[in-house]
Amino acid sequence: MRTHLPLFFSLLTTLPAALLAQTVTFHADVAPIIYTHCTECHRVGEIGPMPLTNYAEVAAYGEFIEYVTSTGYMPPWTPDESYSHFVGERVLTDDEKATLSAWVAAGKPEGDPADNPGLPAFPEGSQVGTPDLVLPMAEPYTHGGDMTDQYQVFVLPAAPDNDLAIRALEVRPGNRNVSHHAILGLDVSGTAANLDAQDPDPGYESFGSFGFSAESNFFGGWVPGAMTVEYPPGIGRTVPAGADILLQMHYGPSPIDETDQTEINVFFSEEPIEREVQTTFMGPQHLDEFFYLPANQVRTFHGTMDVSTDVSMISIVPHCHLIGVSWDVFATSPDNQDTIPLISIPSWDFNWQGFFTFPTLTKIPAGYTLHGIASYDNTSANPFNPNDPPQNVTFGEGTTDEMFFVFFDYVLYQEGDETVSLEPSDPSCVGDLTGDGVVSVEDMLFLLSDFGCVTNCAADVDLDNAVTIADLLQLLSAFGEPC
Repeated sequence: MRTHLPLFFSLLTTLPAALLAQTVTFHADVAPIIYTHCTECHRVGEIGPMPLTNYAEVAAYGEFIEYVTSTGYMPPWTPDESYSHFVGERVLTDDEKATLSAWVAAGKPEGDPADNPGLPAFPEGSQVGTPDLVLPMAEPYTHGGDMTDQYQVFVLPAAPDNDLAIRALEVRPGNRNVSHHAILGLDVSGTAANLDAQDPDPGYESFGSFGFSAESNFFGGWVPGAMTVEYPPGIGRTVPAGADILLQMHYGPSPIDETDQTEINVFFSEEPIEREVQTTFMGPQHLDEFFYLPANQVRTFHGTMDVSTDVSMISIVPHCHLIGVSWDVFATSPDNQDTIPLISIPSWDFNWQGFFTFPTLTKIPAGYTLHGIASYDNTSANPFNPNDPPQNVTFGEGTTDEMFFVFFDYVLYQEGDETVSLEPSDPSCVGDLTGDGVVSVEDMLFLLSDFGCVTNCAADVDLDNAVTIADLLQLLSAFGEPC
């Protein structure tokens, strides 16, 4: 018996004290974890392969859930949260993992349904909410089952008569089996429509760029695991009247024909756009050596870009393919005495990429240098290497080629940007200033105490950088509303 005591005490120390005192149940202990970290993707119409919305669904996969969460495979989140933080982090605490393990070990008891916090009110067909405009591909496109990659551009007319002020663009892939990634562009010349008319298939083929000098070559995009970027008031993108939004779909290799009809959810900005979002990228031209990956070698590449004016970073997107294994992106001062950490991905996962949005606007001063360091493992030790035996790999558009890119979305810096939140607003909780889940007298008193504030206002309900009668009226319109 004595030989088992260390193991016994080890198990005790891995479980929260509350779990040792009582039985863990689904409704009281597990549902809050699942609903917060899993159900957003694991529900009908989303990327998760099975729904996790109630006791029966979760219990059916209990052992599997316990395994993938204890190993860190789920929920999918590749950035190192000890290096930098982003909107929508999917990271379980040690206590949450222990709760799931204890529940499975106890036989997955259901408990009292009255203890269930209730399934969140997730929007249908969107991660953001109800779109103001939906732009679908005009007709389905069939990607042939010949095990080749295909880049196809689809032309989506936006608004013929008026400019559109955009706070978010959400790409909704119609067939995730072959959707590798999507890039959005903007055409004000009609060139893309002419190219489409000349191609008998839906859209037109174009590897790499959009086939001409578009107004914008990176107006937005989607990769597996990406969360939609929502811009704060006064910041956004503008689609000029009569412009076309271009959707370039990269379809990966498939052994069978696959049909896709992707659409874009468009969310309008309620405020005038004062600062247009700009995009820049670090690519092979910024590397310290030629981008080439010999077979049976591990190589690391270091790219640098100088920052010429003060900017406020919104989001960051490192991108490579199957041979990539890690990323580190940061900025350094001219004297190398200051380092701004941007993102670290110690274990790159091609299947879970992302558009990573900073919690607040992140200033990079003029004179600083951006660094991007990526490592690649082109050996047989890399389980994701598409070639067996390993082959020499160069830069290319195909899935089995490789890439080195870091995309940055930013605006020109303004004083006070460091306090501008990029967290998505919750329209169902407008006016809940105290965070108690209901719009009540306490919120009214809080607003009145801040009335007249004109900068960094805690009670700025309508986000116009001031607490005025407009905030009071908006709070009253939601008075008594539960959040």
